[in-house]
Amino acid sequence: MKRRLLPLSYWAVVWFIRLCLRLYVRGPAVDGIENVPREGGAILVSNHLNNADPCVIPAILRRRVVTMAKKEMFKWPVVSLLFKFIGAFPVDRQGADLGALRQAQKVVNDGLLLLMFPEGTRSRDRQLHRGFPGTSLVAYRTGAPIIPVAITGTETVPWPWVFFRPFIGPRVTVRIGKPFYAPRAERITSQAAQAATEELMLHIAELLPESYRGEYRAAVAARAADDAGRRAAERV
Repeated sequence: MKRRLLPLSYWAVVWFIRLCLRLYVRGPAVDGIENVPREGGAILVSNHLNNADPCVIPAILRRRVVTMAKKEMFKWPVVSLLFKFIGAFPVDRQGADLGALRQAQKVVNDGLLLLMFPEGTRSRDRQLHRGFPGTSLVAYRTGAPIIPVAITGTETVPWPWVFFRPFIGPRVTVRIGKPFYAPRAERITSQAAQAATEELMLHIAELLPESYRGEYRAAVAARAADDAGRRAAERV
């Protein structure tokens, strides 16, 4: 009975969030929605600027999204209720939460979209910081595609005062990149997971404006230069 009711509660919450977005932010402007497959398990990976991000990203998609969120959010009165209705699950950021990783794998293997924030916490300076390897481990163990997401504008959403200022909120933009897979690895070692994490973070950085790329700014510039050189050589 619970499984039958969950999709109903999920879409009810999503439509409520969409209404709030219309009232309190400008947008979201969405680019690349066609990169999200219509079916099958996949892992959405995004930068993280505001506690609103786990709500904004599912609200722009036409498929059900299951979000892995920090356990502290499940103690907040209203947010915990919304998360319960949409089937989100908590992760303990203080250590290796094997239970949360197993739950994440199950979500993907069940053919659903999983939303993860590899940085593990909000960026206080809007810059992209190093990611943790949990996302890569889920990708390796499920073989699922990874879909990079870049969100901007939510860093200026003032909680909870935004609800008292309708129609004058910040402009929010979400860019969705093309799916890719974790690099091939003969064995899933910590080194392989970290290398895959760096690759997925670079994919996110490439979608962000230059002023948001943080620790990956130089790597994005280097890759762009390499790609330009390769294209030039092919034309010769």
